[in-house]
Amino acid sequence: MAWTRRYDEAEPQRVNRWLAQSGVCSRREAEALIADGLVSIDGERVEDPGRKILPGQTLTVADRGEGADFAAMLNKPVGYVSGQPEPGQTPAARLLTRAALLGESDLIPDARMSLPPLGRLDMDSHGLLLLSNDGVLAKAVIGPQSSLDKEYLVRVAGQIAEPKLSRLRHGLSLDGRHLKPAKVSVVTGQTLRFVLTEGRNRQIRRMCEQVGLHVVDLQRVRIGPLRLGDLPEGRWRRLTPGEREAMIAASKG
Repeated sequence: MAWTRRYDEAEPQRVNRWLAQSGVCSRREAEALIADGLVSIDGERVEDPGRKILPGQTLTVADRGEGADFAAMLNKPVGYVSGQPEPGQTPAARLLTRAALLGESDLIPDARMSLPPLGRLDMDSHGLLLLSNDGVLAKAVIGPQSSLDKEYLVRVAGQIAEPKLSRLRHGLSLDGRHLKPAKVSVVTGQTLRFVLTEGRNRQIRRMCEQVGLHVVDLQRVRIGPLRLGDLPEGRWRRLTPGEREAMIAASKG
C-alpha cells in the first residue's frame, strides 16, 4: 500500500531525510525509491535525489506493484476533498468505483493505488478534477513550467461593477505576493468566468473577498484543452491517450 503524508514542518527538507525521519526507509533506500520513479510530490514524480519538500506539500511513495500510469477525470461534488483527507473527511478518489465509471476501464482503482490530484479543488468547490499517478502528465498540469490555464464558473453575492472586475484581473496580492493576471468576465447575472494560470490556495474565493464579493458556488469546467463537458456529477472516466498527449503539448505553450 502506498505511503502518503503532508509535510507540515516549518522549513524545507530533503525528501530522503524526511522519509528516514518518518521511519519509512533509510536515506539510501529512499534514493533507490526515487530512482525507480516511486516517489512523488503533489502528483509530480521526484527525479532529483536532492529534491526538497516544502511546507504544505504532500509526498507519496508508491508500492512497487503500482507502476502502471493511470489518469482519471472526475466531476467532483461538493463535500469531497481532492488531496489527503483530515479525520472525518472523504477523499474524492473514493468515487472512482466501477458503478460510477462512465465508459470502459481495464483497471478500477482501489485503496492500494495512490492517485494524487493534479491541481486541487477545495471541499466547497465542484467540477473537473484530475487524479493520476502519471508523472509526465503531472508535470504538464502542475509543474512549475506549465502554461496550462484553468477555467471556472463562479456565482457570487454582492454588487458586480467594472472597478471590481478590473482589480480581479490585475492588481491583487495574496500572502504578500502579486497574482498573475487573470481573465475575469461576466457570464450572466451574478455568474463570473475566471481563467487562471496559477492555483494558489482558495485563490478565487480570496480574490473575491478582497473586492467585496462572496463566492456562493465555484465550479471548475476546464484544465487546458480538457473540458468537463457533460460528465455527470459524481461520475468519472479514463483519460484517452489523445487527451493525455494534448495536455502535455498544451503545457509547453
